[in-house]
Amino acid sequence: MNSRVKKVVVEMRQQNIDQLIVCDPSSIDYLIGYQNDPGERMYVLLLSQNNEHTLFMNRLFYLNKDLDIDIVWFDDTDDYVKILSQYIKGDGCIGVDKFWNAKFLLPLMDYLPQTKFILGSQCVDFIRMVKDAEEQQYMIKSSQINDLAVDKMIELVALGKYSEKEVAEKLATIYKELGADDNSFLPIVAYGENCADNHHMGDDTLIQPGDSIIIDMGCYYHGYCSDMTRTVFYKKVSDEQRRVYELVKKANEAAEGMIKPGVRLCDIDKCARDIIKEGGFIAEFNHRLGHFIGRDVHEYGDVSANFDMPVKEGMIFSIEPGVYIKGDFGVRIEDLVLVTKDGCKVLNSYSKDLKVVG
Repeated sequence: MNSRVKKVVVEMRQQNIDQLIVCDPSSIDYLIGYQNDPGERMYVLLLSQNNEHTLFMNRLFYLNKDLDIDIVWFDDTDDYVKILSQYIKGDGCIGVDKFWNAKFLLPLMDYLPQTKFILGSQCVDFIRMVKDAEEQQYMIKSSQINDLAVDKMIELVALGKYSEKEVAEKLATIYKELGADDNSFLPIVAYGENCADNHHMGDDTLIQPGDSIIIDMGCYYHGYCSDMTRTVFYKKVSDEQRRVYELVKKANEAAEGMIKPGVRLCDIDKCARDIIKEGGFIAEFNHRLGHFIGRDVHEYGDVSANFDMPVKEGMIFSIEPGVYIKGDFGVRIEDLVLVTKDGCKVLNSYSKDLKVVG
């Protein structure tokens, strides 16, 4: 049994979970080193406190290596939920993955009416929150590639001839040229008033002098994600834009400056939020300060008022304050940070000084 599975079993014991149904392909890959895209079909790793672990797989999935785990195979025409139920303790407490489809869970509950089912994802989530040395190196490299790529994206924007959509479409090629595997999410490229929509989907908007430009982007490297945002201005910047930009930058750097083991996630969020509030824009900062990241671009854990969890060495999350002024412009500055023994390492080195391009 590998060390990651052992750590999950320890969490299960602490939470009095006898068996844990894991269905998230990303988590299964993390635990046993096997990538699979099951689509609509049932795909389950069943972990047990007694270390009798079983993988349930449809026969159409291709397996080209020994996973060192018991495998139960089934066909599309089998009652695969019933098969799974036969491996579950009817009188136990069963943890269920937050992503498991109701079309599987509800029939399983019918087969096991006396069984207690609870949300059990945190048993895996807590382990994934802390990255080991290899994971850290992949994410450092992924962010290094992102720094190079954002410079090329800003150069494209500065030409003044491409729409938001056209710039975004060029990113995948840039990543390939720099050694990344792919985008880790669809990039956000926004001009002017579109920057006030913090999840704007790029369209045919063309850039105009005085526009703010938000570029939010990330790539995969060896299965690990990067994510960063930079805001620049086209040809000129107003006094108000400059004031907002410097305010957001101050919030970003102050939050990063207080990160070290033991500091609570909610307090990091409060640090940045208080600075934005003092600048008069608290209603315009309408999202959490950050999110955890790793194999998935959004993993369990927020840098927000909802998480009073103290940070630990090896955690990696984003710090991304923003101000979004409807109908006018927006600013967001985002880095990834790695919590170290006595502080944090900011994984993005691309300048955060105010930049006017074009």
